[in-house]
Amino acid sequence: MLESSTPLRLRDELDALAATGLYPSEESFLSDAVNTLLAARPDVREAIACKLYERGVFSLGRAAEWSGVSIETIKAALHRRGIERTAFETPAELNAMARQSLRAAGRI
Repeated sequence: MLESSTPLRLRDELDALAATGLYPSEESFLSDAVNTLLAARPDVREAIACKLYERGVFSLGRAAEWSGVSIETIKAALHRRGIERTAFETPAELNAMARQSLRAAGRI
């Protein structure tokens, strides 16, 4: 799955991993490795969520949810990274964010 330009040591390790039979494919191993990294490194998860927001893949609410932080925290993370916020959230997402804010404020 990795390109032929993958460093030899990593390529050797991936080939050896495939030979163990522990994973059905290189893709399943890489998926597990990325999920483990993201669980261990919330900063990386937040950075990825911000980049996906910047690219228009995630809405603000989705970026917050995916990274496991509040709307306010993801807003601050976007600001720190110099990413301008846009309002392309759907009405349903805006409604959900409003409800989340009201719950956090103890108003519902």
